[in-house]
Amino acid sequence: MRHLSDIICNRNPVILSETTTVRTACECMRAEQVSSVLVTDEKGALVGIFTGRDAVRRVLGAGKRGRARLKEAMTRDPVTMAPDKSAIEALRIMWDGGFRHLPLVENRRICGVISRGDFGSDEQLTLDEERQMWEHMR
Repeated sequence: MRHLSDIICNRNPVILSETTTVRTACECMRAEQVSSVLVTDEKGALVGIFTGRDAVRRVLGAGKRGRARLKEAMTRDPVTMAPDKSAIEALRIMWDGGFRHLPLVENRRICGVISRGDFGSDEQLTLDEERQMWEHMR
């Protein structure tokens, strides 16, 4: 089973300040072809994650404009995982939490972000088999 560090090697996450506008964040996401940005405070600590889903629900759907700041639209205090964990562990957490992106942090240092689309079919199949097994046990 792959470790998360194997999946994110040679990729740098998009990291923006919580004072960045939503419009700028969306422009960065489009330019970098990513579906999330990690959000940090003035000390560089991870304080949130902003995704396309957040843009739709918390900005457009709420009638806000692109001038809103990330701190107003991000998901605060996201669940994180260390990069030495296995891919299946990350998939389980994402499935259980109902989210598609998982920041990877080690010793309070941002290492990357993983999304559901980063996992291979073997990993997805393993999760599906686990889910079916748990459903039969209920």
